[in-house]
Amino acid sequence: MALDFFLTKEMLDEYTTEQRNESSLDIDSKTALEIVTIINSEDKKVAFAVEKILPEIAALVDDVVAAFRKGGRLIYIGAGTSGRLGVLDASECPPTYGVSPGMVQGLIAGGQEALTCSIENAEDSAGEGAADLRRIGFGPDDVLVGITASGQAPYVLGALEYARNIGAFTGAISCNRNSRTFEIAKHKLFVNVGPEVVTGSTRMKSGTAQKLILNMISTASMIRLGKVYRNLMVDLKPVNHKLILRSIRLIREVTGCSEEKAREAFESSAGGSVKNPKTAIVMVLLGKTREEALALLEKSGGHISALVEKGAD
Repeated sequence: MALDFFLTKEMLDEYTTEQRNESSLDIDSKTALEIVTIINSEDKKVAFAVEKILPEIAALVDDVVAAFRKGGRLIYIGAGTSGRLGVLDASECPPTYGVSPGMVQGLIAGGQEALTCSIENAEDSAGEGAADLRRIGFGPDDVLVGITASGQAPYVLGALEYARNIGAFTGAISCNRNSRTFEIAKHKLFVNVGPEVVTGSTRMKSGTAQKLILNMISTASMIRLGKVYRNLMVDLKPVNHKLILRSIRLIREVTGCSEEKAREAFESSAGGSVKNPKTAIVMVLLGKTREEALALLEKSGGHISALVEKGAD
């Protein structure tokens, strides 16, 4: 695919995201309650649209996990709302799952300024998408997920083509069946949410669908890496008072120990580094020292459940 992608009026007319929604044709004459009711009715369709592509999402997750286990990274790239959603999902992974800030990253057309100010023409450069990947040292062990509601943002297309050409896994999230991203990406996540309530306003249903899918990709990947025990985020980074209290509560909830014991294990889990509730949980559950708990977790790939099931000794 040529990087000098040119969008024509005829192409735009074909995009689902550019069609008029029959349910909201006279929305400008409605009361506030009627307007939000229409929006809510359309939003209800989003989760069902995502449900239809769960196998495709799961296949992408498997490649992301495989990349992580090789030391690779997950990179989201997008423009406008799509780019902001990618940056948001990436930024929440370190505090939630205790991973390094570089493990999951979000790139947006226009850079940091575009996070708070609209820079609409930034998406028109395919070369800049590839250049942004080169700037972060994107390599064949990494995974790139392109996010674009219409599926035609040159910035994303250029990045996807660069990633494919160097042998990296690629995925694309789009709300148009004829998305140009699907000509490039290995994993084609077409989520058919239908026309927007306000024609072309893809921050609405399309953005909601993207957010749901990104939540699934990062959360499922982290669960597969052992960052969750049962349904508890045991690998969180306790960097503020609320998270310290949550960590102690996690230790108590999982082990059934007293608050005093939980606090003691939590403090002992640091060993000169950041305190870690997961380490403390293994210490209490299996009666191990910090060093022994860390060794067991490394052996189990970070999965507490594997240690509990085997009755590690």
